[in-house]
Amino acid sequence: MGKVTVAVAVIGGAAVCAAAALVVRHRMQISKQCVKAADILKELEEKCATPTSKLRQIADAMTVEMHAGLASEGGSKLKMLISYVDNLPTGDEEGVYYALDLGGTNFRVLRVQLAGKSGIEFQEFAEVSIPPQLMVGTSEALFDYIAAELAKFVADESEKFRLPAGRQRELGFTFSFPVLQLSIDSGTLIRWTKGFSIGEMVGKDVVAELTKAMERQGVDLRVSALVNDTVGTLAGGRYDNKDVFIAVILGTGSNAAYVERAQAIPKWHGPHPKSGEMVSNDFSFSFVFPVINMEWGNFRSSHLPLTEYDNTLDAESLNPGEQVLFMHVLY
Repeated sequence: MGKVTVAVAVIGGAAVCAAAALVVRHRMQISKQCVKAADILKELEEKCATPTSKLRQIADAMTVEMHAGLASEGGSKLKMLISYVDNLPTGDEEGVYYALDLGGTNFRVLRVQLAGKSGIEFQEFAEVSIPPQLMVGTSEALFDYIAAELAKFVADESEKFRLPAGRQRELGFTFSFPVLQLSIDSGTLIRWTKGFSIGEMVGKDVVAELTKAMERQGVDLRVSALVNDTVGTLAGGRYDNKDVFIAVILGTGSNAAYVERAQAIPKWHGPHPKSGEMVSNDFSFSFVFPVINMEWGNFRSSHLPLTEYDNTLDAESLNPGEQVLFMHVLY
């Protein structure tokens, strides 16, 4: 019995030692994995580092690209698009207005009653998801879907929104993709971003396509302004605060817009916008200006801290080599 007990004890001890060895080995493997993970994170941190000196290099490189983009079409990775917005809100506006915001996997529709100095009296909005197949289908299918949803929204307008007799409802169209603007209410698509890829739409007037879709759906709206979401953000900020001159978007995409002097835009060969008075809380000055849509998501520089992960993401995107800053900032 004693021998059996000893044998059992020995076997038990061996089993415990074996189990302990497995635990130790497992912990060592975890420890090695942790060390490896820590090394990877440290390497990534070093590659992504942005000390002040590097930020200044990036800022200088962007400034050079901004001047090049203002000088000529196609002269820079930054499109520096002229928005034809030469009159920002003052806060005195009155009436009923509609807005359509298309810039990602969802689009939003809005109606608002502006009451002058009293600000926004009423507003209502709806958000609608875009089926994935429409993002890579045809322009007619996409805009018909949008116009049909817009028709439902307009039909639901309540009596508290007061439209003057004989006046047609006006729509501001926020289209958050690169567009070569031809006027305040027209512009041709340069390229799709954010997962959209409808090749036959490139080079077409986006307002004309929306207008035709609204006519097919029986929507009584007139598109009075076409703006990029960043330009719209600048106008919205200006409505509330007269010191706003710059807007930045960090969302599905990334972009910036700002007020520029017309004299600083060599590529502008047409007539300059009308002169007016720009007033802030601290100063006022006469101005001749447009709002510039930078499209800075396409900025690329050797000073940007790009890693192999950024390069892989770029290679597997719908438009390799495009929107590098946008992917670098947001992903």
